[in-house]
Amino acid sequence: MKLEELRKIRERAEADLRLRGGPTRVKIVVGMGTSGIAAGARATLRAILDEVARRNLRDVTVTQTGEKGLAAQEPIVEVHEPERITIYGEVDEALARRIVAEHVVNGRPLAERVVAVREVKG
Repeated sequence: MKLEELRKIRERAEADLRLRGGPTRVKIVVGMGTSGIAAGARATLRAILDEVARRNLRDVTVTQTGEKGLAAQEPIVEVHEPERITIYGEVDEALARRIVAEHVVNGRPLAERVVAVREVKG
């Protein structure tokens, strides 16, 4: 995937987010640093965006971040919920879709691929 294609995906996602205007229940963050991109993070991001759009999840935000310091686990995906942040490692397209379906939609984290869980204090 070329940089221009990623820009178009981001622009569509940002436009959709502006249209939503409602509260965000879950934020999905994809590590798009150099090691993440080299490990396939572009395809991972594309799969997440596609799955969120396909399921019409209007209370889910998808965004990107830089290096997370876990190069051996790239691509990294974080699922931010009010009470916790779940970090997944080695997330390919198929796993990205499963994360959206199982964790985001059904509330069941995929324990076998979780790298870390950080509790969020309110």
